[in-house]
Amino acid sequence: MGKSAGQSLLWMALSLMLLTLAAASAQAAETYPTKPVRFLVGFPPGGANDLVARVVAVRMGPRLGQQVVVDNRGGAGGNIAHDLAAKASPDGYTMVLASVASLAMSPGLHGKLPYDPVNDFAPVAQLVDVSSLISAHPSSTARTLKDFVARAKQQPDKLTVGNPGTGSIGHLAFELFKATAAIKVINVPYKGGGPAVIDAMSGQVEFLAGVISTGAPHVKTGKLRGLGVTSQKRSPILPDVPAVAEGGYPGFEASGWLGIAFPAKTPAPVVARMHKDAVAVMALNDVREQLQSAGLEPAVKDTEAFRGYIKAELAKWTRLIREAGIKAD
Repeated sequence: MGKSAGQSLLWMALSLMLLTLAAASAQAAETYPTKPVRFLVGFPPGGANDLVARVVAVRMGPRLGQQVVVDNRGGAGGNIAHDLAAKASPDGYTMVLASVASLAMSPGLHGKLPYDPVNDFAPVAQLVDVSSLISAHPSSTARTLKDFVARAKQQPDKLTVGNPGTGSIGHLAFELFKATAAIKVINVPYKGGGPAVIDAMSGQVEFLAGVISTGAPHVKTGKLRGLGVTSQKRSPILPDVPAVAEGGYPGFEASGWLGIAFPAKTPAPVVARMHKDAVAVMALNDVREQLQSAGLEPAVKDTEAFRGYIKAELAKWTRLIREAGIKAD
């Protein structure tokens, strides 16, 4: 047998093997899932992350024909759950509630992580955007975002702005606004959104930057004054509070986000199946209403769009963290 004939046989064998593997993968996807799917969440029960996961899991189970089990693995700002997901078998039975904190912010804050935020995951779909809210104590003379910026420029490093903690979504969204508006203030980090809100309402800090779900109820009751939301458009739960982009900063956006991701190398047909069901669940009126009432705006992206968004967000937040010299607590 000549050399060229031998090479032809080798290529034929390799092609046959690849076709066999592809057929097996497709067949597995047709019967998927055959057992419950674990849905890792990087934060304890009770918060926005947990709410999104449970709302989706309850509706997703009947569509899949198997239970979707929420598994809360809090710690390290969500990184523990993402590490578990990255190292899980890529068979479609472990997925993670992918978050901006763990995939786009943590690398800049913590340096080297035990997982690669881009290469260790197979994005399925973005689910929601989580905007931040800049608010003020009712006694503040700043009645608008423009007033706030004007005072900050007149009194650099004098105004106090509370946030849920260094490196939190609320903190970093405000840092992006601070850089965009070219102002200097005193950042006051707290151990969570609750303590920050309490001090803002009591006047211990004049301003507050945190996720909208934490501050919105107090804006509605008049205990805080909403100045701006960091999403591209106004939030349905605070329709009278303008987006930052309306206040002289066109194009500004600094939202948190949550979605679904599998471990890298999960078969494409399995990813496609989960994406299809995620899109269907997020289109349900009761799901959208439940999430919006908590300040979580449904914002579904397909697999490739979500992959590109993660990369862009990683670059954006890493650059901001580096330029601002922010260090994790």
